[in-house]
This record gives sequence, C-alpha cells and structure tokens, in this order.
Amino acid sequence: MDRVLTLEFVRVTEAAAVKAGRLMGKGDKMGADQLAVDGMHSILSTVPIDGTVVIGEGEMDEAPMLYIGEKVGADGTEVDIAVDPLEGTNLTAKGQDGSIAVMAIARKGNLLHAPDMYMEKLCVGPRAKGRIDLTKPVQENLRRIAEGLERGIDDLTVVILDRPRHQEIIDECRSAGARIKLITDGDVSPAVDAGIEGSGVHVLMGIGGAPEGVLAAAALKCLGGDMQARLIPYTDEERKRCWEMGIDDINRVMTLDDLVKGDDCIFSATAITDTPMMRGVQYFGGGARTMSVVMRYKSGTIRFIDTFHRFDKKAKWSIHL
Repeated sequence: MDRVLTLEFVRVTEAAAVKAGRLMGKGDKMGADQLAVDGMHSILSTVPIDGTVVIGEGEMDEAPMLYIGEKVGADGTEVDIAVDPLEGTNLTAKGQDGSIAVMAIARKGNLLHAPDMYMEKLCVGPRAKGRIDLTKPVQENLRRIAEGLERGIDDLTVVILDRPRHQEIIDECRSAGARIKLITDGDVSPAVDAGIEGSGVHVLMGIGGAPEGVLAAAALKCLGGDMQARLIPYTDEERKRCWEMGIDDINRVMTLDDLVKGDDCIFSATAITDTPMMRGVQYFGGGARTMSVVMRYKSGTIRFIDTFHRFDKKAKWSIHL
C-alpha cells in the first residue's frame, strides 16, 4: 500500500466524526450512526484503492452502505477494510467520552473476516508483549503483565465492559488488587489506550464484539502491543459461521497475526467525543477541529493529527493553538 494512503484514510474517519458529532448529546444514536456512515462512505469512495468491506454495518440486506462485501474506492491496490463509522453510539447520543470513528485496512485476505458475534479479548501494550495467555487465570495474567511493566498488580488499571457476564472477571481483578475502570460501551478506544504508555490504561479484558476485536488488533499490531482473542458463539448459527470461516476448533486462541496477517496494515481513528488522548470534534462558525491518530505497521509510524476544517472559506475565523 502506498504510504500516501495513510492520510487518505484519516480524511475518511474525519468525515465520519465531523458529521456524527453534530448529534452529540442529542439522544439520537441511530441518526448519529447514519451520519457517520454517510460521511465515511462519501470520502472512502474517492480513495485510490480497490477495497472490499470485510467488517462493516452488516450484511447487504441489512445496510445500504458499508455492508459486508461492498466494493469501495476509486480503483487501485486491492485491500480489505474493517470499519466502524461510529464506535460508541450510546456514548455519542449521551455526550459521554470515548466515541470514535475508526477503520483498519490491510492487503486483500489479511484481515480476519470476523462474524458479528462475541469475542473474548485480552489486550496489552509493548512491555507486556508475549506475557499474556488467554487460557490462564485472570490473576496469573495480571501478575505477568505487572512484571513486564515493572510495577505491582495494584498499579495496573484494567478496563472492562460493565456487563453482568463480566462479574467473575471483575471479582478476580479486585481480589488480585488491580484497579478497574468499567465502561458502558466502546472497547476499541481503550484497547488502543492499552498500547500507549501514559494513557492510564494497562489492560483491556473481557467479552465484546468480534468485529471490534479486529479493529483493536490492527491498532495494537501497529503499536507493538499484544492481543489474544477467542470467538464466543452462543447459537448453532454462530457456530456454523465459525466453521465456514475455517475455524474448526471454536476454543482456539487467536493471536495478533491471526487477526491481522502480513506486514502492512493501517489503522485510523478520529475522536467524536473526548478520549484519553484526543479531544472530540469542536465546532465553530464556518468550520470544525478534529483530532485523529493514524498508524502504519510497515513504516512503524504513529501520527497524531490535529486538523482544522474550513467549511466556509468566507467565514472570519482564525486558528487558535
């Protein structure tokens, strides 16, 4: 993939964030999601790629745009694309922190075509790489992670989705002495945070969406972090989907390289509401300001991009640092 594409993909997530951010706090999560889809699709259609959406807004009969299997782009390198135009619809609707517009891109065949089911995840940063094991007890993983970070377990902050299914994990973390941050929605952003020192997040664990797991894996691969995951099918239909994907052993633990193959992937995210590392979209007369992060594994670059958008060229406003 041409390195120039990294900035093209930032334009895509920026467009989704700017449109969706207009409905922040207005209680309309479906409206915000549709605006994000519209913004992302409109710019993605201009990017010089021959792209296939492998993780998107659902099957063809469920979504008019960004559906799984949709061809996007203006011709070029063949790539697979995973998108979540609005990760954290409830967060945006309520005006709460943590919502982002996000996408991951890799060469054709290199992104896991994750079905829309649950996935158990364990995500850490570079200093804990190689120390995690999803088959081990929670306390053992926390001990290994703490050793890698050269700190005590009581210095760790673990992010977990606040769901009844996680009560046992929560109890085990508390018993081990770790600090816990419970979140209501959106586990891609904290998974990325776990890969960046200074974010205040050291581990993300628990069960969330499988499509979001692939997005998180792309970011952690670019950041030099680590992740293990396991699909959690609850129905016969979901088990059938696993078999169709070639996963005969449903209990198989997948690594980063299983989720995102190859040596060239790109991750782009733009904050809609505030995150630990980025401010959400700010609007002013005739324009807006966005903050994004874009990473590329092959080049080893992680860029934080602060962008001013001039919608009205005649509007009288100046850039404020």
